[in-house]
Amino acid sequence: MNRLPFSLLVLGALGTCCPGPEARAAGALPPNVIVIYADDLGYGDLGCQGSPTIRTPHLDRLAAEGRRFTDFYSAAEVCTPSRAALLTGRYPVRSGMAGARRVLFPGSAGGLPPAEVTIAEALKARGYATAQLGKWHLGIHAGSRPNDQGFDYSFGLPYSNDMDARPDLPRGSAASPTPPADGWNVPLLRNGEVVEKPADQTTLTARYTAEAVRFIRENRARPFFLYLAHTFPHVPLFASPAFKGRSRAGIYGDAVEELDASVGEVVAALRTSGLAER
Repeated sequence: MNRLPFSLLVLGALGTCCPGPEARAAGALPPNVIVIYADDLGYGDLGCQGSPTIRTPHLDRLAAEGRRFTDFYSAAEVCTPSRAALLTGRYPVRSGMAGARRVLFPGSAGGLPPAEVTIAEALKARGYATAQLGKWHLGIHAGSRPNDQGFDYSFGLPYSNDMDARPDLPRGSAASPTPPADGWNVPLLRNGEVVEKPADQTTLTARYTAEAVRFIRENRARPFFLYLAHTFPHVPLFASPAFKGRSRAGIYGDAVEELDASVGEVVAALRTSGLAER
């Protein structure tokens, strides 16, 4: 069986897990690193975790062929601090992503401090191509944006998909799963520039996936770090027409099944690009 190699990468171990210049000069290529991050996905909502109503064959295969961590703790249970911890390897309180900045809103000041060192920055210094796709939610101001935090390329939402970019809303107002009368108004950005507003949320998973596949193929000759942070199944829930109504768990299950298909496409891109062993 052709198994994909998976390893646990922590920031403190980057110096040992990434070959230095001497190893690269000798022809040894460092491993590629891909982090796929789902938003508000339930522990029991995958087939490999016993879900009877949501089909996730691609994630099930990864679980069967890779290593599963079934006893763990998260640094935080909400958007901003959990992402800060994931990318820096530090408790959110140490990077200031706690307290008043527990969840950043469109009107919030600040963000992930420029002085913080992210996985992307550490790997970029080692010659990696880096990309952030999907939800960021670590700040929209200079110094805190993806391209300021070590990512060569970014494409996705600046914050949660239930937040609104309209300036007439109170600063720090709470997000709501109930849509405004004129619809959701979250923008879609590429390298910090708005490319669509409001973002068509029915297409987000497919577009993130297409960007991921393109990035993998374009960088198959060099090491890369891909951070694919899917918007769903965070509310409000959307699925593309091809997946709407497919699951037996409503729109939530549809969104999860589309996410699973996305993982399948990413793995297929690795295999067809000859990168399954890296």
